[in-house]
Amino acid sequence: MMALPTAVYGSQQVRALEAYAIRELGVPSFVLMKRAAEAALRVLRTRWPTALDIVIVCGGGNNGGDGYVLARFARAAGLGVRVLAVVAPADLHGDARRAHDELVASAGEVESFSAQQLADADVIVDALLGIGFNGTLRGPLQAAVDVINATLKPVFALDIPSGLDADTGQVPTTAVRADATLTFIGLKTGLLLGSGPEHAGVVACDDLEIEAPDHAEFEPRLARLTESAIAEALPRRARLAHKGTYGRVLIVGGGAGMPGALRLAGEAALRAGAGLVTVAGAPENLASVVSDCPELIYAAIGGGADLESHLKRADVVAIGPGLGRTEWARALCDRVFACAAPLVVDADALNLLAESRPLRREDWILTPHPGEAARLLDLQIEPVQDDRIAAVDALVARYAGVAVLKGAGTLIAGAGARSICERGNPGMATAGMGDVLTGTIAAVLAQCKDVGRAARVGVLAHAIAGDIAAREGQRGLIARDVLRELRASVNR
Repeated sequence: MMALPTAVYGSQQVRALEAYAIRELGVPSFVLMKRAAEAALRVLRTRWPTALDIVIVCGGGNNGGDGYVLARFARAAGLGVRVLAVVAPADLHGDARRAHDELVASAGEVESFSAQQLADADVIVDALLGIGFNGTLRGPLQAAVDVINATLKPVFALDIPSGLDADTGQVPTTAVRADATLTFIGLKTGLLLGSGPEHAGVVACDDLEIEAPDHAEFEPRLARLTESAIAEALPRRARLAHKGTYGRVLIVGGGAGMPGALRLAGEAALRAGAGLVTVAGAPENLASVVSDCPELIYAAIGGGADLESHLKRADVVAIGPGLGRTEWARALCDRVFACAAPLVVDADALNLLAESRPLRREDWILTPHPGEAARLLDLQIEPVQDDRIAAVDALVARYAGVAVLKGAGTLIAGAGARSICERGNPGMATAGMGDVLTGTIAAVLAQCKDVGRAARVGVLAHAIAGDIAAREGQRGLIARDVLRELRASVNR
């Protein structure tokens, strides 16, 4: 499978790019369909080199047309091909009808869809619905998707798994579960958001020789994070450096009975390269936090006034891990939110922020999970998850700075950019992972001094560490496993 581009587009943008190629570049639409089919055949033969019998399930639009052209090319390449029409050929129009007719003219057969015809397939190709679909599947199309999923055969989706929303990654009713997806012209947001990764499998993209022009309407909705960002934000260290060179991080949290979160965040900041890390929490947590991590400095905080001297010395302040929502916690939040240092705000500090009058700072990074984001936006959690891009944009509009909307396909918005991290894995859905992320982002911010870059690189380094830790299995992965790999991920 080919490498993915960094640019990620909405479905309307991709349709506009296709129209631009036809109108401005003079590329006939049927030529684009043939390019798509040629790319699909290359991926099919590369990913399943021993597959001999291919079943292509075709719908009625251009996605079905891609399937009909692929069938013709695959037959010419010597593969056994069976084409199953879910939409009657008589109802086809335009390029899809031409693709069907050329297949038939080359002695290819087209049969009506039935479940029994999938039994002998080595690979099933989903060419039912393209990016124009939104809404709910019904009737024969829904039945075909259900049958494809029930076969447990390898499935190859053209452009996008049928039934998946190309923009949000939501599945209103049902959607094809593909092992691999080849998407055309541009990488779609829905393949990376929501249920998209679950349904798309391994994703590849072929631009069909269309290069997006430098027009505002073709500005990507998202940019994929790549490992080069880590080296750019955290370059090779100078031999004359000292601990002050790489920043003094203060992490505030650890309310009564909550030492673990503060410890995880503090050690993460050290492992991610901060020069000096002080953790500030309730006095009774001192021994628990620093007992086997002497590199951490512990500041016992009885009240907000105890923070002042530490805030003045800090280059970056993070607040939230294990903080709680007591009056003690509120007093600490008030002091931190008023300080001059750039901030990383997480966990209960976000909940306390949601309860207070809206504050705006350009130099902070908010790191909510969907539930915290919903509270910050006065929403239920469902609207946040249904349109995560809109939610992360709303966070920046209300609070300024940079927002990190955690979850599968973590989104980072603000400081003039919007990015997505598709790294990470379900094993990371466990206690303490957010605390490790908070410390990581704070440490990167202390080193690069750029809130947008720190948020992106911190998220990516944390996700890479999680993927390394998951090599021994996702089940049972804990935050300390990620801590152990964090040093390697920030030295890539």
